Order: sequence, then C-alpha cells, then structure tokens
Amino acid sequence: MAKSAPKTFESALEELEKLVADLEGGKLPLADSLAAYKRGAELLKYAQGELAQVEQQVKVLEGDVLKPFTLD
Repeated sequence: MAKSAPKTFESALEELEKLVADLEGGKLPLADSLAAYKRGAELLKYAQGELAQVEQQVKVLEGDVLKPFTLD
C-alpha cells in the first residue's frame, strides 16, 4: 500500500530523516530497504517541489530577483 503525500514540508523532512536513519542502521531486509529508498525519493521530490514554490513566491515578492537574506 503506497503512503500518501506528506501534509507539510516539515513532516516530509521528519519522515525522510527517519528513513535515512533506518537505512543507515543496516538492519532492514532488502525489500524493506528498497521500499524505504523509494519512499525517500518521493519525499525528496515533494520537498524540492515545496522549496521551488516558496522560491517562486519570494521572487514575486522581491521583484523577480532573489536577494541574500540578512537580519536587519
């Protein structure tokens, strides 16, 4: 059964971190490792998409120019 898309960027990162820890632990059976890798790839794609959307919104707000973030 395929897992649904994450609800938020933060939940995607949290799940991705857990998957990486499980994979690095080396105790998953091969089939589970493959499933974890596939899920990780899905989560990464989702997170990259979310970041791209935020970047586009920032470009719109900044007049299509990304500027370095500074604390004033």
